[in-house]
Amino acid sequence: VSLAEISLMNKLIHTSLVESKQQVEILQRDPSSPLFSIKTFEELPLKKELLQGVYMMGFNRPSKIQEQALPLMLAYPPQNLIAQSQSGTGKTAAFVLAMLSRANASEKYPQCLCLAPTYELALQIGQVVRTIGKFCTDIKVNYAVRGNRVLKGTVLEEQIIIGTPGTTLDWCFKQRILDLTKISLFVLDEADIMIDTQGLSCQSIRIHRALPKSCQMLLFSATFKEPVRAFAERIIPDPIVIKLREEELTLGNIRQYFMVCQSSDEQYRALCNLYGSFTIGQVMIFCQTRKLADWLSGKMSRDGHQVAILTAELTVVQRASVIQRFREGKEKVLIATNVCARGIDVQQVTTVVNFGLPMDQDGEPDFETYLHRIGRAGRFGHRGIAFSVVERETVQLVHKIEEFFQTTIKEVDPYDIDELERLAA
Repeated sequence: VSLAEISLMNKLIHTSLVESKQQVEILQRDPSSPLFSIKTFEELPLKKELLQGVYMMGFNRPSKIQEQALPLMLAYPPQNLIAQSQSGTGKTAAFVLAMLSRANASEKYPQCLCLAPTYELALQIGQVVRTIGKFCTDIKVNYAVRGNRVLKGTVLEEQIIIGTPGTTLDWCFKQRILDLTKISLFVLDEADIMIDTQGLSCQSIRIHRALPKSCQMLLFSATFKEPVRAFAERIIPDPIVIKLREEELTLGNIRQYFMVCQSSDEQYRALCNLYGSFTIGQVMIFCQTRKLADWLSGKMSRDGHQVAILTAELTVVQRASVIQRFREGKEKVLIATNVCARGIDVQQVTTVVNFGLPMDQDGEPDFETYLHRIGRAGRFGHRGIAFSVVERETVQLVHKIEEFFQTTIKEVDPYDIDELERLAA
């Protein structure tokens, strides 16, 4: 699954802020320059219409990244900013508030430009603009994306333009309907995806070069590794950098167990014994193939379990809908192939089951996928539990995983109900 698809899924499913314990780091050229942070949205220079929109989004108080970033984004004189934070931490809402604050409703021309790497991500940002800006009725949005045909000679009256780099370039230099010299705020979202996708970074730099020197620049990225850092330095002059220390996936707070079975039918019986021991909560079950996921989903549904299934064949919107239903508790079991092993955070999941271990093409353990699979159970500082239901011929893979991660995976009897209930307690 591409980075863009993972990002879009997270934007679709995060309707409220993720509670993160990660520390915020601020890097600035002048360490003596005072920095301000806020604990409430009322402390910001926001119009009452924007405060109403923020509360409609379900944000009662700023997230960690918003506490630090919003005073900088809204400051006068405007300051350039690079912000690194994961999905769900409120970065989209933050730069949307900046655009809606900077846009002058009385001036009928584009003043704020936001670039996103894909059509779908651009529309999703637009949805946030419409929600937060619901009461700012004089501020309009247009989309420089494929399919939105605007005739040459059209006079754009919308104050905010959200687009993809390719179409935005056409609007600026081929059709000449977007005047970049009048843009006062430039937002570059998902910089790591821009770099990962051929051509987008070059197009973004071309657009950036045509902006006035007085234009405020805001760059956002889920990562801040060296390629992103180098790209950011080409785009953003003299920035303040805000970053969240990356939360590393760790096995330290996840108890790991395995069960040995003779066949897939016995694996299924073991799974039912296991699931029956967990009277509350939700469980994610990972399968190696779509065929196995379909088979398992059918059997569990016929046995009366509320089951959702997540595979790569679904569209991004369908996947986001499945995850949202699971997050809301409408299904207690989410069966997934590796499409869901990374990038998707469902905070209430504390139990993960591997219905068979992840393997590479050579039949060896796929260590990275194993880490990302069971890491779903230990997110945001929660203690988790992971079970691997394996056939006898793959037991040696369990020991290879133990050796690789320097961890212990204890064997449990799939038919010892008392022991399973004790583990689930």
